[in-house]
Amino acid sequence: MQTNLEKPAAEKKVEQTEAGNYFVSNYPPFSFWKPDQVHVVEEVLQRPAPVNVPLGVYFHIPFCRKRCHFCYFKVYTDKNAGEIKAYIDAGMREMERLASQPYLKGRKAQFVYFGGGTPSYLSVPQLKDLTDRMKVLVPWDEAEEVAFEAEPGTLNETKLTGIREVGVTRLSLGVENFDDHILETNGRAHRSGEIGKAYNFARSLGFEHINIDLIAGMMNETEANWKVCVAKAIEMQPDAVTIYQMEVPYNTTMYQQMKAEGKVTAPVADWQTKRDWVSYAFDEFQKAGYTVTSAYTVVKDPKRIKFVYRDSLWDGADLLSCGVASFGHLGGVHYQNQADVGPYMQAVDAGKLPIFRAYQTTHEDRFVREFILKLKLGRSEWAHYIEKFSEDPRKHFGPQLDSLVKEGFATLDADGVTLTRDGLLQVDRLLHDFFLPQHRQYARYT
Repeated sequence: MQTNLEKPAAEKKVEQTEAGNYFVSNYPPFSFWKPDQVHVVEEVLQRPAPVNVPLGVYFHIPFCRKRCHFCYFKVYTDKNAGEIKAYIDAGMREMERLASQPYLKGRKAQFVYFGGGTPSYLSVPQLKDLTDRMKVLVPWDEAEEVAFEAEPGTLNETKLTGIREVGVTRLSLGVENFDDHILETNGRAHRSGEIGKAYNFARSLGFEHINIDLIAGMMNETEANWKVCVAKAIEMQPDAVTIYQMEVPYNTTMYQQMKAEGKVTAPVADWQTKRDWVSYAFDEFQKAGYTVTSAYTVVKDPKRIKFVYRDSLWDGADLLSCGVASFGHLGGVHYQNQADVGPYMQAVDAGKLPIFRAYQTTHEDRFVREFILKLKLGRSEWAHYIEKFSEDPRKHFGPQLDSLVKEGFATLDADGVTLTRDGLLQVDRLLHDFFLPQHRQYARYT
């Protein structure tokens, strides 16, 4: 039987990777979030606390040992212990101010997420100080998930023990690749030998959910290397694996080099190759007993392992988000904090909320947002949207759904829509057709 990786080159459509954001992480696109809507967040905060809306807490830790060439997040590699303490203090003042407002006061966290940057860059005393203060402001004692991103090279027995002791339940290791040359040329700080050591000790500590990240199509990656990476990941037997397809956003060092050299095409795999590689990985993981649960994830035991942070956000949960450049969502209003640490710290020091831009969603925005994000799971039921939004996707998205079927990307039945493997592998590209007309312009690269 011929696999995707064995297709003759003539059968493949070459679609080179160019600069820009491919991955759809929210809706409406960030370019539509504006400074003149920041006041709406403050108005939401004065409302009474909602009864049945889950609350999540996100804290952004923007420190790294090294900046990856493909990274587009706000990170700093030159901060000392004093500057890190000052940042944590500012973040806690921000959280204290938010948590004391009527809309948030007295609410407990359903989930907590530490993202970056590199949360595991913090020392154990720094991490304990941060989490102790957070728990006072927004209690975690009923949280279904406390997720924590980690870079393998920052982890040792002391660090991992501290991470477990503060209450982290889901540890996500940014492995990306197992080859030292590929890790180095893509700007990763860790090396292959650190991966196994960190994973094995983390497993011995009893974390409920250990996820590893892989990236398909990194610079200098080959088909042979990808097959080795998949085999090594399966051998580790993590609870879940998240597989991303390499993209090159504008604010990355890789793009800056492309721009300086006058190049349009990024020095990474083309899109069809990346899709073929992810499909190969899905097949191999399925043979090993894993289940494909979204366009990016395979899970060893879907009944036990959940992605609470992702699923709750896609369902419309509130997200109290703190730290530089962080994204939050309160009462149907998206917001983002100041994108640089200087303005962020200045706003907090002045007793102000450090919010840079916001967007007040409409009922239709929220319906479209949930439908397109949940398409990434591969299956959506009509009844859910009819009951929750009084909107039937078959009527609202008739032409788009018909197009998916015609192109072989989905099948429809009386109960819902199911993406085919081909549709799932390029779902982010397909989602733009479901955007409201006013949000399609410039949506891809913002």
